Amino acid sequence: MNKLAAVLLTVAVSGISSGAMAQCIGSSALSTCYDNNGNTYTVNRMSGMTTVNGSNASTGSTWSQTSQTFGNQTYTNGRAANGQSWNQTQTNLGGGSRMVTGTNSKGQSYSHYCNQFGCTP
Repeated sequence: MNKLAAVLLTVAVSGISSGAMAQCIGSSALSTCYDNNGNTYTVNRMSGMTTVNGSNASTGSTWSQTSQTFGNQTYTNGRAANGQSWNQTQTNLGGGSRMVTGTNSKGQSYSHYCNQFGCTP
């Protein structure tokens, strides 16, 4: 379930309200999730890759992302509900610390250092 939590955190960054709590059905390889904001998304885990495709029937918006981990780095590419692409690289530095860098769906670059106490720009 930790992998799902990480996926949902990334999904939250890409467009779902951070207050959304999801309920999922399915297996560890393929799940369909529903949250209290009206979002539905599928989570597909195969061969070290996780793909999330989401939609909201009320608004008609859709989004997607694919993540893959190599060593201590996780690469995520996605398409936000506004139709724009975004990307993120998370590097695990050990001891609960990590660097998170990327470009959001508005084309803005970001870089954060994170540890067990939170993240700083």
